Amino acid sequence: MSKPQRGLGKGLEALLGNADLSQARKPVEYVHKSVVTQNSNLNSADIMLVPIEMIEQNPFQPRMSFDNEALEELADSIRSLGLIQPVTVRRKAPDRYQIISGERRFRACRMVGKTEIPAYVIDTNDQGMLEMAIVENIQREDLDPIEVAMSYERLIDECHLTQEQMALRVGKKRASVTNYLRLLKLPAKVQHDLKVGLLSVGHAKVLLSIDDAQLQEQLCDLVIKGGLSVRQLEDKIKRLNKPEQKDTPEQDLPENYFRVLEIVGKYFENNISLKRTSNGKGTMTIHFSSDDEVRKFLNALEESKL
Repeated sequence: MSKPQRGLGKGLEALLGNADLSQARKPVEYVHKSVVTQNSNLNSADIMLVPIEMIEQNPFQPRMSFDNEALEELADSIRSLGLIQPVTVRRKAPDRYQIISGERRFRACRMVGKTEIPAYVIDTNDQGMLEMAIVENIQREDLDPIEVAMSYERLIDECHLTQEQMALRVGKKRASVTNYLRLLKLPAKVQHDLKVGLLSVGHAKVLLSIDDAQLQEQLCDLVIKGGLSVRQLEDKIKRLNKPEQKDTPEQDLPENYFRVLEIVGKYFENNISLKRTSNGKGTMTIHFSSDDEVRKFLNALEESKL
């Protein structure tokens, strides 16, 4: 027997009344927006409908990979609801545009067969486009740490920014920027494991305290296979870096030391040993087999018969 369909709670009924919620949402439409043509007067504050065939992908795209499953989900959403957030493009030629931000949205629109896409159209040069594309992507939460680090590096190298200037551009602390850039010093294998989520940024920072690339890779494998926490990895590296305690080599005993062994040893059946280092420090160990041996030695000390 099927369960009876549950209705709205009293609170929701009071809030919504008898509203009919059965109708599907209508796709987003951008009304009173002209389709871009070669002679269009552009205003970057306005949203224009740009033919998809006129748009090129961003040659400066910082994102190195796009998740196909996530793209399919976005395409399904656009198919049902339309594109909620316009893309941003720049005009490269009278009939050519390039994506600055929103390449996932652009690709998803192509997947569903859209012929036009709402877009902000702005004017900028190659460097400005690169900088805007990188900064826009850095602000996203789904970039992996290596993509973020490489984006920072591109801003420095290709836009000729200092770390301080770049930190201001992306709204991050300089120390955070520096830490991300250091990740690029790790071996390729460790970078891969960090990129695919097998290794955390915390683990990677700890591995950077080691200069040996082969050891970094071995410890990376140990973290993944053993499920080590960051603290456990730190402890292991501390033990590796701790210098071994080397005993000071023993030295030949001076003649008077042998005299001590001879005098004291006769009370303990010569069961006595003495060690001495080059700086004169050492230990003397006496093994006794009975209380009587200790008593006789004590009597000798008290009577000064040594």
